[in-house]
Amino acid sequence: MREPQDLEESIEEDEIQSDPQLILADKRYEIIGNILCETYEPGQAKWILSDMLDRVLLHKYLGLPIFLVTMWAMFHFTFQISLVFMEMITQFFLWLGTYTSQIPVPWLASLLTDGILSGVGFILTFVPPIFFLYLAISVLEDTGYLSRAAFVMDRLMMRMGLHGRSFIPLLLGFGCSVAAVMASRTVDGRSNRLTTLLVSPLMSCAGRLPIYILIAGVFFPSYAGTVVFLMYLLGIVMAVIVSLIFKRVLFREESSSLLMELSQYQIPTVHGSFRHMWDRGLIFLKTAGTYLLIGSIIMWILSSFGPAGYGVPIDASFASYLGKFIQPLFTPLGFSWQIVTALIFGFIAKEAVVQTLSIIYAVEGMGSLTTALAASIAPINAVAMLVFVLLYVPCLATVGAIRKETGSWKWTAFSIMYQLILAYLVAMGVIVIGGLFLA
Repeated sequence: MREPQDLEESIEEDEIQSDPQLILADKRYEIIGNILCETYEPGQAKWILSDMLDRVLLHKYLGLPIFLVTMWAMFHFTFQISLVFMEMITQFFLWLGTYTSQIPVPWLASLLTDGILSGVGFILTFVPPIFFLYLAISVLEDTGYLSRAAFVMDRLMMRMGLHGRSFIPLLLGFGCSVAAVMASRTVDGRSNRLTTLLVSPLMSCAGRLPIYILIAGVFFPSYAGTVVFLMYLLGIVMAVIVSLIFKRVLFREESSSLLMELSQYQIPTVHGSFRHMWDRGLIFLKTAGTYLLIGSIIMWILSSFGPAGYGVPIDASFASYLGKFIQPLFTPLGFSWQIVTALIFGFIAKEAVVQTLSIIYAVEGMGSLTTALAASIAPINAVAMLVFVLLYVPCLATVGAIRKETGSWKWTAFSIMYQLILAYLVAMGVIVIGGLFLA
């Protein structure tokens, strides 16, 4: 029997060059098997709970439907349980606004009420669903199910051209696209790594969640949880389709399998799950307290000032000039200049889309954001907006991460351009197909 230290010497050079990690793992388990054959005498086989659960959750045909149902239940739970907390936060900021609006200095009253409270205050109403989403993900992660989900998805991803290890970066994309892009460095092979990196921003990050909840709550209140789930599912589907196209057109390197160890199931602890929820949700709070606060002030200035100075009508403000300059490109999608302006600021951070709309409509005097949106666009255009937000250019931090990981401005520019084109075409497809059904 060979000793473990002789492992590398038993592998031929051409095998190492093909896929050294899988070959090393195969040889390692071969040695372990030989040792067990000489030292271990099996008794009567006994089924344990972990084995019984895996027979169902990892089933060839049942595994994927169970995964999709679990994801749907997670988003439905997130939306439903958050409603009462969101309403409490909304009422608190409305009450606070009644005092700031009475400040005798008009511009200061407008800055605090229409700018900071309507911007950052409205964004903070989405803290409950984001925190509950992280709580649900933490529970699934602590139970050991997420590693099973990676195993289930590996078979599908291999058939569609994605690397087996690509599931982990894509999964991280549900939290933050920056983390997903940086995690792509763990994928073997340059073309596999680039494919994973380029499709990672298509996954729905936490920054997009406030937009989904806002639009779904306004236009589809009875099915809001399902709409949010479908957006996340669409991101996965588009990532698979785009990666398949990339593997056929740009990259032709073969994908390799995912090798991973599945631990036994565990009962998550309350302390551990809530600690993970807090650590991840704190990132959103820090963003709202820094970048989004600065963004609120900038957006209020652009909405309240124009060439004629302070207090101009919203149609004569700098924000309207910015939106109206690009808005003709989005006329086929039915986007108003207010939405276009919000999408532009969404390049800084996706949360800024909701923040910008809230400030613009507050300065415009159209009342609550939900009322203003319902009066501004039709439901089919709202769906197109959801799709466009899902697929269009990632935030500035993600673009920086792509530049750092690729080391190339060429691939960074390609990532921005293909996502803009993809978002526009798919959103246009929603309008055309929706028009056929509504005609």
